[in-house]
Amino acid sequence: MTSRRAGGFTPRELRALRALGSPWGIQRALDAMPYHAAGTAWSPRAVLRERTAHCLEGAVFAAAALRVLGHPPLLLDLEAVQDTDHVIAVFRLRGHWGAIAKSNFSGLRYREPVYRSVRELVMSYFEGYVNLRGERTLRAFSRPVNLGRFDRAQPGWMVSGGDLWWIAEHLVEVPHTRLLKPAMIRTLSRVDRRSLDAAMAGYQPHQSRAITPRIPGPRRGGRGHPRRPG
Repeated sequence: MTSRRAGGFTPRELRALRALGSPWGIQRALDAMPYHAAGTAWSPRAVLRERTAHCLEGAVFAAAALRVLGHPPLLLDLEAVQDTDHVIAVFRLRGHWGAIAKSNFSGLRYREPVYRSVRELVMSYFEGYVNLRGERTLRAFSRPVNLGRFDRAQPGWMVSGGDLWWIAEHLVEVPHTRLLKPAMIRTLSRVDRRSLDAAMAGYQPHQSRAITPRIPGPRRGGRGHPRRPG
């Protein structure tokens, strides 16, 4: 394995990541973790140790795990209105796109690699992307961002002891492609109660206190993010 794919992980950590075996194995690991309802941006190492993650942390962890398994570490931002953004790790198998994600909403997680384009993949999230009022809120998506581009500028990011808010800040600055025309938006209906209840199965309210991971090294102060992924 190249040093970039290893990313500073210890042999024990690499064994744990390799044992996930596939994108679906990575998703199963995320699903087994409680949702981390705190204002942090942990590194993949911190997530691996603490066994909890929220949307951004889960996506970055999935991207790092995909990299260990030989895939590029790709992230994609889903932009919403009257709601939080959502970040997913995307991968490509046999020419088709799939996704891995950690979410507080049941319908915003894994996607099988059956989508012919990134836009097609993104649209699979549209119906399940709702806020607590039942409004359909997904509006745009970014191009996939390869986190490998930060290996020089942010060395050791996969095992960092500090928050990785710079990833969220980069994603929000990437050009986004709009999904809907204004006329479409004006006629959107709200989902019914049964659909909202299904979307919120397992939902955990956010807490205001950040949890400090048990990892060595200094912890950088988290910088604000204009549309913090949820």
